[in-house]
Amino acid sequence: MENNKPLLNEPEIEPTDEVLKPILKESYIAFEKLSEILTNKYSIIMDWKYYKDSKAWLCKVAYKKKTIFWLSIWEGYFKISFFFLERHLEGITKLGTNENSFELAKEWGKMIPLIFNIYTEEQFSDLLKIVEYKKGLK
Repeated sequence: MENNKPLLNEPEIEPTDEVLKPILKESYIAFEKLSEILTNKYSIIMDWKYYKDSKAWLCKVAYKKKTIFWLSIWEGYFKISFFFLERHLEGITKLGTNENSFELAKEWGKMIPLIFNIYTEEQFSDLLKIVEYKKGLK
């Protein structure tokens, strides 16, 4: 049975490299590479914080004051959750992404979550198209 809650549930244990490596396993390399790309190429800030409502450490990934996506840590992979309004979905379909690379989850209020489960760098192509799209939204 798959764990349906993110890991990193201890408020006093911050998500350092030493904590993340054994949880992410092989996907840690992808996590490290994505962090580097987001910071250097897209000027994106990654901010870890413990959230009491989700009872887990989450990484808010933002450009200036705009939240681009949320990142959570799972056993052997990391999950990236974008939130879009319905009117933005048509723009996403025009990006030429592989629709199997992500899932659209159940609406959350007015927002529609778009979720990537990231295991390897091969998944970055579609992910970065969505990052650029979200960054450009008004």
